[in-house]
Amino acid sequence: MMCPHGGTVTAMSKNTKALAGAPILRVDDTFTVAGCPLNISGSPHPCITVKWQNPSRQTKADGGQALTTDSMGLCQAADQAVQGPVQIISTQMKASAL
Repeated sequence: MMCPHGGTVTAMSKNTKALAGAPILRVDDTFTVAGCPLNISGSPHPCITVKWQNPSRQTKADGGQALTTDSMGLCQAADQAVQGPVQIISTQMKASAL
């Protein structure tokens, strides 16, 4: 995943049981953005986190609402200003549970 300005998004999942090659991401996981170059009027205003909307209402992963291809992540700055949608580079389509 990337922010709309080219920063890299790293996901830290709390899920340890539901896998799709890697842990299935959930709405309550931590998504950190690094390397966002956004400046507003010459002042740095980088994306630092991603907040998610539209998690699955029916599918849970290790007790939390799973993110799906219908979920939308919004990149936010430190002041919580929304700076655009996260760009999803790839997804995992097959899941398993432990």
